[in-house]
Amino acid sequence: MRLEGKVAIVTGAASGMGKAIAELYAKEGAKVVVSDYNFEGAEAVAAQIKEAGGEAIANRANVAELADIEAMFEATKAAYGKLDILVNNAGIMDGMEPVGEITDEKWDRVFSINTRGVMQAMRLAVNIFLEQGHGVIVNNISAGGIRGARAGAAYVASKHAVTGLTANTGYMYAQSGIRCNGIAPGGVKTNIAASMAASGISQFGYGRQQTGSGTMPRAGEPEEIAQLALFLGSDESSFINGQVIAADAGWTAY
Repeated sequence: MRLEGKVAIVTGAASGMGKAIAELYAKEGAKVVVSDYNFEGAEAVAAQIKEAGGEAIANRANVAELADIEAMFEATKAAYGKLDILVNNAGIMDGMEPVGEITDEKWDRVFSINTRGVMQAMRLAVNIFLEQGHGVIVNNISAGGIRGARAGAAYVASKHAVTGLTANTGYMYAQSGIRCNGIAPGGVKTNIAASMAASGISQFGYGRQQTGSGTMPRAGEPEEIAQLALFLGSDESSFINGQVIAADAGWTAY
């Protein structure tokens, strides 16, 4: 049990990578707060975890709303009394728009979920971790956070911001028993593209992005990303801090 006795929050955990991370964390002994805007989905994941012998609670949170994030932390405290690991996984895509096409409204929406919500959750977690003397943050960032040609302007900028936030947080609190690392997945089989389709797709931006997609060796499975999230959340990665690790079958090596 690599996470025995630990308490973890996983956002965006009703499906895809978040679901795989929540399930693996529970399998490895963590008590998991399965948080998602889709509460029915979060309840289903928590129920599956409990049926498998693990421990979990479901939580509804829109990470674009500070009140929801604060309520998520209060629910965690009420259920388990502490927090050891925060996994910021929730996120949305843009519509592949380059800067010449992006609207203020879409820019603000993408940043509210992908960047501001991550920062706010980290702020709450860090202050808990400082009080108890330890804690781990794992940010699911995307290859779009380390390369410029993997999505549109808003998504790439929002994820690059979290890359910087991850490095800064790891450095700032390195002597306080707190670690902060990130994962940069390549193309993974999830439903995140649904958020892109729902808001419209830039044909120009999509065409430019496709020139890089042809170099992707293969799509990843959510469970493959979960394995890295497990390593970074566990004490096995005790000497790794402030880093963003690509998990993409070599895609960003190109």
